Amino acid sequence: MKAYQATHSVAKMCHLLGISRSGFYAQVNRPLCQRKYFDLVLTGKIAGIHRRSRDTYGSPNIHAELADEHGIRVGRKRVARLMSAAGLRGATLRKFVVTTRSDPEAQKPADLVERRFFASAPDQLWVADITYIPTWSGWLYLAMVLDVYSRKIVGWAMDTNLKTPLILDALEMAITQRQPSNVIHHSDRGCQYTSYAFGKRCREAGVMPSMGAVGDAYDNAMAESFFATLEREVLNRRRFKSHAEARMAVFEWIEGWYNPHRRHSALGYRSPVNYERVHQQSRAKNPELLPPSASDSPVL
Repeated sequence: MKAYQATHSVAKMCHLLGISRSGFYAQVNRPLCQRKYFDLVLTGKIAGIHRRSRDTYGSPNIHAELADEHGIRVGRKRVARLMSAAGLRGATLRKFVVTTRSDPEAQKPADLVERRFFASAPDQLWVADITYIPTWSGWLYLAMVLDVYSRKIVGWAMDTNLKTPLILDALEMAITQRQPSNVIHHSDRGCQYTSYAFGKRCREAGVMPSMGAVGDAYDNAMAESFFATLEREVLNRRRFKSHAEARMAVFEWIEGWYNPHRRHSALGYRSPVNYERVHQQSRAKNPELLPPSASDSPVL
């Protein structure tokens, strides 16, 4: 009614709405109650977190961010209610496409994981896969290597084809950055991962290849989960005019957001980098505790 006071009389509006004039003026002059005032302040902070997440966070991640970064402890349902009232929502997912092509004549390593995606320390178990990125200039392909312990992307590469050098570049980045010892590298049975060049590089670096079934999301569920997040937060929200534009967007998302900042419910709503930092701090306090080797990991 306040918005229409300049064009309509208060008495007429009150009559049409069936309320008293005294009630209207009492409401106008009454200050906000403490809860409503806090809701307004909280909504502003929620909107800021949602904006910094590139409009991707839902209520669980925003709830965790409020507690960790702002020291605000409120119920998750309250966060969800305020997000709904403000028209804020997390990113949604569209149908995903499988890009796996198997070579029936290639020798295939055994499945060392058998759907048990668990690691008690970094660089015990990596998972790898390839996805496509549509652009106006044609397909761009992304190969990645993910550490199961922290969900951190430790290696990745992009190219305009699905040939073996694509996955070798991703593997090489992971080896260079992490310097692993007897890490398991799990993938599907795509022809790139069964190639001689890939197997040779794994042997040279002491990496143990492991493979699930062709195109079975459950046999490489963690890699599929990462690609679903990429699809939901980047690919489903933008259209790329060129390969260069897509490369820059994926680089910024992985290195500028996903690894250092994006929270994961499976990590206690920490980011991959922060989760590994906690692990390192724990090791520093207990230097006598040596990290278990991949052969001792419960995943085997």
